[in-house]
Amino acid sequence: MEYIEIIEEIPFVPDVIQSVQTISTSKPFIEANTIEASSHEIRNKHTIPVFVKDNETLISHSEFIDAVSSIASDVFQGEHILRPSIRVSHPIKGRIPSAKDKPANQLYEWEKTLFYERMMFVLEIPSMQSDIGGNTLSLTIGGVKAYNQDNLYSRSQSEQHFKLFIGFQNKVCTNLCVWSDGLMNDVRVKTLDELKVHIKILLEKYNHGFYLHHLERLTQHSITEQQFAQLIGRCRMYNHLPADVKANIPPMLFGDTQMSSVVKDFYRDESFCRDSNGNINLWKLYNLFTGANKSSYIDSFLDRSVNAFNFVEQVRHGLEGKADCWYLQ
Repeated sequence: MEYIEIIEEIPFVPDVIQSVQTISTSKPFIEANTIEASSHEIRNKHTIPVFVKDNETLISHSEFIDAVSSIASDVFQGEHILRPSIRVSHPIKGRIPSAKDKPANQLYEWEKTLFYERMMFVLEIPSMQSDIGGNTLSLTIGGVKAYNQDNLYSRSQSEQHFKLFIGFQNKVCTNLCVWSDGLMNDVRVKTLDELKVHIKILLEKYNHGFYLHHLERLTQHSITEQQFAQLIGRCRMYNHLPADVKANIPPMLFGDTQMSSVVKDFYRDESFCRDSNGNINLWKLYNLFTGANKSSYIDSFLDRSVNAFNFVEQVRHGLEGKADCWYLQ
């Protein structure tokens, strides 16, 4: 495989980001198989994949982050934007040609090459906050890049895939709250300039007040422990339903591992567990799901994040009598 080449990248970090020393979150917003990475590391130490047919570089992780940071500072002028918090997974390791015959334990650091196939980052804007159910939420912007979705064996005019999102982060637990209007789940571009256009459209059109209104409504409805048990049972049944039955039911993307986490935290989570009567409001239920979502891989994280909100909205509609909710039947 000869599609990796070391490319010297010109660093660019917007002044509004450089001037802030605080990272967007000190706690992981996603766990699973990810590790923390710094902007300096991915800019100066990671190699950049190239298209095999013409050896032109793909849009790098650092270019992606810098583009979002720069446009966020323009769209939210005067707001306090923190440095990006970055998580990476699936390392692709290599070595320079002159070290190809050396044993791995004898390699010098400068003889090794590395980039990560998948990357996710968030930018927090703590000057844009709200309170829901006694929890402080900060407006948060971010993105996902997974090189495994790109055709590296093609030419530089091939489409590159990105995911963009804007939502809120619960400061109690660093859970991310994202819904469909704040997500571009399959952005396909050929150049960095095209990517910047999509970023600007998402940030300018996002109605954060409308989303906060929907989150606030979740605090006004509760379910009993018996209803919670019914709901969890239905969630676990969903993936095993016949296809014709499943087709008429809103999807549930959380698997058994995440559902076990939801059940455990229903009883044990300090911030979002049931009350003394065994009841739980939908805001806390939503946070049990977004908390369980931290165990998702980068490539499925945003889909499940949106699914968590849509699912709890279904429950709310069922409680209000606006629509039947199969999960509560």
